This record gives sequence, C-alpha cells and structure tokens, in this order.
Amino acid sequence: MSAEHDLHTLRDFLRYAVSRFNAAELGFGHGTTTALDEAAFIILEALHLPVDELDPWLDCRLTGGERARLAHLIEERCRTRKPAAYLLGRTYIRGVPFKSDERAIVPRSFIGELMAGDLFGGEGFSLVPEPEAVGRVLDLCTGSGCLAILAAMLFENAEVDAVDLSPEALSLAAENVALHEMQDRVTLHQGDLFAPLKGKRYDLIITNPPYVDAKTCAALPPEHRHEPIMAFAGGPDGLDIVRRILKEAPKHLARDGGLICEIGTDREILEAEYPELPFLWLDTEDSEGEVFWLSAGDFTGR
Repeated sequence: MSAEHDLHTLRDFLRYAVSRFNAAELGFGHGTTTALDEAAFIILEALHLPVDELDPWLDCRLTGGERARLAHLIEERCRTRKPAAYLLGRTYIRGVPFKSDERAIVPRSFIGELMAGDLFGGEGFSLVPEPEAVGRVLDLCTGSGCLAILAAMLFENAEVDAVDLSPEALSLAAENVALHEMQDRVTLHQGDLFAPLKGKRYDLIITNPPYVDAKTCAALPPEHRHEPIMAFAGGPDGLDIVRRILKEAPKHLARDGGLICEIGTDREILEAEYPELPFLWLDTEDSEGEVFWLSAGDFTGR
C-alpha cells in the first residue's frame, strides 16, 4: 500500500515525512534546520494552512487529493533533493511570503531577522533610531528581492533600489515586488554591485552577498546545488565581493548612513584585514558574528 492510502491524518503524514527525510539523509538550511521542521513546513504550506501553527491540525483527517499531494511532495523532496521552497514555489521570512524558484537563491538571511527586531526603531540602543526618516535604501545582491521588500515595509518613507547581476533573479524579484504591491517603492537594477546606481547615496545599504569559499562551494550538499552557484561563490576565501563592497560603500553612503552586511563565519579574516574598521557584530537567535554594521563615519581615513 502507498502512503496516500495508508496514512489518514496530518499527524500520520508528519511522522512519515520525518522518517523518510531521516532515512534519506536530507540536508536542510533553507528556512528549516531539522527534518521535523521541514516536514511541518511542507505539510502546512501544501495544505494552505498557517505555517507557524501545527498543533491545531494534527488530528485532522485529510481528503484523498490532499493525501496524494503530500505523498508526492514527500517523495519528491527525497528523490530530487530540491529545497522545499522550490517544490512549493513559496517560502517565508518572519511570516512574510515570497515566491521562490531556481532563478534565485531560496530567500533566507539573518538580516531579515535583525530588521524585525529592536535595532531599527526600537527602544534603547538602535542602529536607526527613526525609521520614518530613512529616505533611500539600497539592497545589493537582492536575489529574490526579499530584503528590499522587507526594507520597504520597515522604512515606510524610503525609496528602495535593489541590484543584482542575474537577470533571472531580477525576474523573480519583480514578481515578488508585484506580489507585495511595491512597484512604486522598490526599483530593480541589473548590474555589478554599485555600477548601475550612478553615484547615488543611501541612508542604509543592506547586502547579503555571495560569501562561500571555493572549497566549500565544491562540496555543497545536493540541496544547495539546485540554487544558482553565483549566489554562493565568493572567491577563494569567500570574501572577494565583501571586499569590493567595503571599498565602494563609502562613496554611496549618506553622511549619517550605515551598511549592514552578512558574511557567514569568516569574521576573523575581515577583522585581521581591516583592523581600522570598528565592525559591530549583530547576533541573532541562530547566528553569532555573521552580520556586521558599519556607519559612514567608520570608513573615515580608509
């Protein structure tokens, strides 16, 4: 008997999916970190249920069509090793939905988590004390456009420019901009980092650039190999593009502006190479020393 005939409730499929994912030794890291979280996301999203509410539905019986869809998705996840977001065409950052497919890396960034916290307009210490005063934001290496859209939501008075080298990624970003009706707020640019911006300056520059080193790129798990390699490849030590951003950012920051950048786990390399830059490392629930902040004034004398 097949899974779609043997299993009846959401709980049945959740247990089955976790067992199948563990047996297949799947890799995660595209919004989930465990087989249980991955199974819950696939099941809830496929059934058009809130992806952050599992318990209310566990003992619900499923229709024949729903059982067939879940059985197919579970097997496809194991057979193809595609990230769940690609199989479902959708994922979330802090509850905000985004279209996702092979044109761009699956939306995920510690910066999205940081923007939802108190560092931007919160009480006490804040990188941006008055979000409403931010007039221009730049998202470099925008990919699917997720961070540009989140920035437009957070900084309600800002115009947001979003740049990517990949025309394919920008086509997906355009769909996400339209999904969130941000066409009047978010402008997409195709080009290499700051090149298409013609000397514009910004109150905030956001970037989650490629930062994976060559050795790691060569050994990426199958799930990550479904994503565009240019979204990962950061050169021999992973920081080639980060170095270019640090070199060019001062020419594009407003006097009181700032840069927030995700770099992965190579903090020590940057600190040794740029001893004069006072990197402020911003930790999240799941990361430590992977995102830095620099204000425009920090670049003085570089």
